[in-house]
Amino acid sequence: MFERQRALGIVEDNAALSERDPDVASWESLSDDERRMYARQMEVYAGFIEQTDHHFGRVIDFVDGLGELDNTIVIVMSDNGASAEGGEHGTFNEAQFFNGAPERLEDNLEYYDRWGGLDTYPHYSWGWTWAGNTPFRRWKRETYRGGITDPCILSWPAGIAARGEVRHQYAHLVDIVPTLLDTIGISPPERIGGVVQSPIHGTSFAHTFADADAASHHTTQYFEMFGSRSIYHDGWKANCPWPGPSFVEAGTKGRRFGSALTADELVDLDATGWELYRLSDDPTETHNLAADEPAKLAEMIERWYAEAETYGVFPLASAGAVRLLTPRPATSTNPSVQVWYPDAAPVYFGAGPKPYNRAYSITAEVTIPPGGAEGIIVSHGSRHGGYALFVEGGRLVHLYNYLAIDRFEVASNIEVPVGDVTLRYEFVPTGPIRFQEGKGPAGNAMLYFDDRLVGALEMSHTTPNRVGPVGFSCGYAAFDTVAPDRYAIPFRFTGTIHRVTYDVTGERLLHDDAEFQALMSQQ
Repeated sequence: MFERQRALGIVEDNAALSERDPDVASWESLSDDERRMYARQMEVYAGFIEQTDHHFGRVIDFVDGLGELDNTIVIVMSDNGASAEGGEHGTFNEAQFFNGAPERLEDNLEYYDRWGGLDTYPHYSWGWTWAGNTPFRRWKRETYRGGITDPCILSWPAGIAARGEVRHQYAHLVDIVPTLLDTIGISPPERIGGVVQSPIHGTSFAHTFADADAASHHTTQYFEMFGSRSIYHDGWKANCPWPGPSFVEAGTKGRRFGSALTADELVDLDATGWELYRLSDDPTETHNLAADEPAKLAEMIERWYAEAETYGVFPLASAGAVRLLTPRPATSTNPSVQVWYPDAAPVYFGAGPKPYNRAYSITAEVTIPPGGAEGIIVSHGSRHGGYALFVEGGRLVHLYNYLAIDRFEVASNIEVPVGDVTLRYEFVPTGPIRFQEGKGPAGNAMLYFDDRLVGALEMSHTTPNRVGPVGFSCGYAAFDTVAPDRYAIPFRFTGTIHRVTYDVTGERLLHDDAEFQALMSQQ
């Protein structure tokens, strides 16, 4: 891969291949099962890229059919370096990562033939992450170039004479808007709807379209991600990784990804944790010059702090619970008591109920017609993790799908009565969060008709953070079934739902790691 990149001019001639990452085992050291599974993961990923390319081509063909392709600016780029969220072995269900559940090879092998199909929400092993970021170090979530250097392909046949050329000027995502405004000759508005607009960050790189040797206008850029920091300035880059240059190295100091960055550790990092690279000579960050250039390093660290102050980086968003629990804008007010109505548009997972690590109840006021009813009362999540409250075979059922690994089901011991009735599900925690095992609290699950207990179950664990990336719906299953062997979507409720009330006012159990992953899952 590296030699092809050099031949195509994608990487500079003076680039060296970064050293083997300490977290990634060599292919030769893997077992037969590991090789077989990892090869399957990349095979499916390649198929996904092929599918993406096909559908992107459909968009391009449509624009071409309008006769507008030559005068259309098309920009294709990724949002970060390749993702390591699959962990060492990859995962058949990425929701495991967001809940701290360990990814196990034996679980993945059970899904080998179904990998990439509806029954998986897969992510490849982080060995492929490192390979995918060739020739750079590390990956997404970190501020080495493997995490922050992305391909950017730009096409504008009527405005760019060059074809198939590569540009190496430094640019950043914030330069895209200024570049587009520059090319179409529009100045950003000072006010929109009477509201004064913040200055647009970044600078145009349109001048590079016709001149491969033009100097970059973007000379300084800070980076910060979950406590990792870096800064670029005039061909130099300083980097301060957190919790360390790799997970292996971080572990020698008792640090791990997601752990809180304390004031004492920040002082220690500023004194000993910064690295320095001259990217103009060393684009892959292989030669740390911190010891050789102490004055330059001090200048770069000072510059990072100045940029961080200017752009509101502080406080650093490591895993400290105080930082994570700071109120921030959201798509909904997410009150402790929510009222939902049937057949409304579904909502995405970040705006739905959050019944994690606490006592809560779901109360449905319904009317059951003569002959009975069936169908979904509420559905939250998918076959990869979630829960549903529904009526089936005359019984009220609450089915809880823990990350497609375990299932907990409680059903009423009598049939739902005809007429007006209140159906209620309650959960009461009885144990602690065990996030290092990927498990939320154990608890008692109970079903009620009005105030009569009609079903109970002891659950050994729950989901500590997110049931998955699929949202919430009332009266039907909008996105997916949480139990493909039990019902298919939409499985609409055939009675009448007047309203459903979620009450999550029960005392919430807090856990720093769970809170950290809650933030991660919304990035």
